[in-house]
Amino acid sequence: MKIRRPFQKRTATNKRRRAAALVEMAMVLPIFVTVTLGIVEFGRAMMVAQLVTNAAREGARLGSLDGTVNSEVEQTVRDFLVTATSVAPGDINVVITVTPAAGNPNPNNQIVSAQVRDQVNVRVEVPFNKVSFVSGSYLTGSNLVGDATMRHE
Repeated sequence: MKIRRPFQKRTATNKRRRAAALVEMAMVLPIFVTVTLGIVEFGRAMMVAQLVTNAAREGARLGSLDGTVNSEVEQTVRDFLVTATSVAPGDINVVITVTPAAGNPNPNNQIVSAQVRDQVNVRVEVPFNKVSFVSGSYLTGSNLVGDATMRHE
C-alpha cells in the first residue's frame, strides 16, 4: 500500500507539462483577447448605428412639422446623440435636404419654407473611431450613417 504525502515532490514530467501549458496559453491568449474585443467593437458599432438612425428619425419627424427651422432639427439630433453615445457635438454631421413635391416651389433645403407634401430628409453621420471603445486605425474613415425621410405636414 502506497502512502500519499501531502506535498509530493515535483517530477521532471510535471515541470515539462507546466511549461507546455504556459506555451499553449501564450499562443492562444492573444487570439482569444483579439476575438473578444472584436465582438465587443462589432456590438458597439451596431448599437451606435441604431442610435444614429433613431436620431435621424427624430430629426425628420421634427422637420415634418410646420414652423420648424433647420437649426432646431440639427440641435435636436445632436442633443439626442450626445446624450445616448457621449460623442462630441462637433463630431456629428447633420445634412438636411428638402425635396419639393410636384407643383411646389423649391424651398432651397430650408424646412421653414417647405410646403405640404415636400420630403424632408435628415442624414446623420458619426465617425466610428469617435465612438469605439478600442482605439486603433483599422476603421479610420468609416462612418456610421442614419437616414430618414418624412413628408412635410
